[in-house]
Amino acid sequence: MTKGDRPQRIFVINDEPVLLALFQELLEDEGYAVTLETFNQASMDLQYARIVEAKPDLIVLDFLIGGEMLGWQFLQLLRMQRQTAKVPIVVCTAAANTVKELAAHLAEMGVGVVLKPFAIDDLLAEIRKQLETARDDPWAPPAS
Repeated sequence: MTKGDRPQRIFVINDEPVLLALFQELLEDEGYAVTLETFNQASMDLQYARIVEAKPDLIVLDFLIGGEMLGWQFLQLLRMQRQTAKVPIVVCTAAANTVKELAAHLAEMGVGVVLKPFAIDDLLAEIRKQLETARDDPWAPPAS
């Protein structure tokens, strides 16, 4: 789980502290460096700035935050900004119907999906798949 000389970095955004702790334990046990963020709409700009500062290799994002589609809004922000447009993302959500409706769009954006409740092996497999699919460093400046 390394990229060059360092562990691959995963940025996890969720509004449930219990799930954040689970992600941290699970992903650190797999050798990833993990940054956790409790999401709320009021701090969306701050969370975006933290992602840019952390430069993760992958983001795990919940769709439904506080019962609203804030994760979907944040996903769109991440994809529309040049700095984060190529960062691999895995959506981990219980919003099965929403994911089904957006399946084609999510696939077009290159976003992986894991439905809650999830099997740990399924989550890890999707994370590995997204990291392997991202051939280039998503944070490298565009070639001129």
